[in-house]
Amino acid sequence: MANYTVIGLGGSGLSAVNFLVNQGYTVAVTDGNFPPLADKLPSGVATYFGGINADILLASDKVVISPGIDPTTPAIFQTIEQGVSVVSDVQVFIENLKKRDTQNGTHTPIVAITGSNAKSTVTTLVGLMAEKSGKTVGVGGNIGTPALDLLKIDGMDMAVLELSSFQLEMMSELGADMATILNLSADHLDRHGDMAGYLAQKLRIFDNAKNAVVWLDDKELARACIAHLPKHAQMMSTSGEIGEGFSADFCLKGERDDNSENGETIWLCHNGEKLISSDEILIKGKHNLLNALSALALGSAVGLDMSAMLDVLRTFKGLPHRCEYVADVNGKVYFNDSKGTNIGATLSAIDGLGAVYGEQSLALILGGQGKGQDFAELIPFAEQFAHSIYLIGQDADLIQKTLANSPILASKMTQAGTLEKAVKLASQSSAKVVLLSPACASLDQFKSYNERGERFVGYVKALA
Repeated sequence: MANYTVIGLGGSGLSAVNFLVNQGYTVAVTDGNFPPLADKLPSGVATYFGGINADILLASDKVVISPGIDPTTPAIFQTIEQGVSVVSDVQVFIENLKKRDTQNGTHTPIVAITGSNAKSTVTTLVGLMAEKSGKTVGVGGNIGTPALDLLKIDGMDMAVLELSSFQLEMMSELGADMATILNLSADHLDRHGDMAGYLAQKLRIFDNAKNAVVWLDDKELARACIAHLPKHAQMMSTSGEIGEGFSADFCLKGERDDNSENGETIWLCHNGEKLISSDEILIKGKHNLLNALSALALGSAVGLDMSAMLDVLRTFKGLPHRCEYVADVNGKVYFNDSKGTNIGATLSAIDGLGAVYGEQSLALILGGQGKGQDFAELIPFAEQFAHSIYLIGQDADLIQKTLANSPILASKMTQAGTLEKAVKLASQSSAKVVLLSPACASLDQFKSYNERGERFVGYVKALA
């Protein structure tokens, strides 16, 4: 049997080793560090730790590279130059899934999702929609479950994959039944060089795709996606531009409604037909409505039941700590966006929820370790949507000093110090919404953003 070497022993690397050993291949592992998962390796696997071993790579028939490992590392680059096949674990998954389908005379549809933000939310939604539609679905890739582990699922008849630019970089001819790039913003430029290099890796998701969902609102991205689609691919489109996106297959539509808080109800529509109102969906914010549109488009393209998909949207609370709906307590709605550890994430949360709940509607909780960011970027959004601002943590004074440059915001800020006190004060305000989106790291007061979010949820539930 062919010899395989796996580079990097993280979760996906260990998954690849286990799969290849079970297939009867001779397997070696090399890692620049001394990985803690080494004691979980099956017997008979050769290990080369403390540096990536070029000799063992060059002696391999095939190399599986973990997504966190840069392929331009000299030993790996040399291996590629010498003609040795270097691929991601997702490529191995695709090849073996297709082989199994050929043997069984079946076809397992693949939905492939990438983007700079919201990948996990949309991937999770599509997986839940498939499950609700009666599918035996495997959800994995970059979202937590390594792709190769999905082959263990008995009777899997659909795979939903979240793919990072790192994984796509080492793939070819994905051949997804449905593929999408949700959005694009600057990320991982230290690896990809510039936005053009980053986009080039993302576009690989459309290689040999049968269908694609294209987001029309980012015109430059839309043009790049359309230009990269195979000639045979069918395209669906989404747009979140209320009142302007009616040419899209899936779009948002606003209707005057005097009973609504903002005098308008936003509808998710397909080909002009109203599907569900934003009031029925628990994940709030315009950005989340666009995530819902993307999930509906992806699901409909692979034949999922529309009523089942809408039922999922009525019950899905969002992923933990990502603009997660927590509760409605005494007419005030609480959202946990503890993963908003930078200004860009917090701007998205403020803008998204503000678009739904209206101007001056949000009680914001900000603060923690500011990481040298310029908090002045928050000013225009906070001026429009913040009812009040409660500051916590290490850089609370810095944030207050920066935001106080706005006369509008100067009188809206309160130094709360702790998250518990901030929740209590915000609950006593007349804001419609309390949003924890700190724009800061959490390590000054918490072990992680997860702990910060869990504490917030606990304080909110104690209000009820």
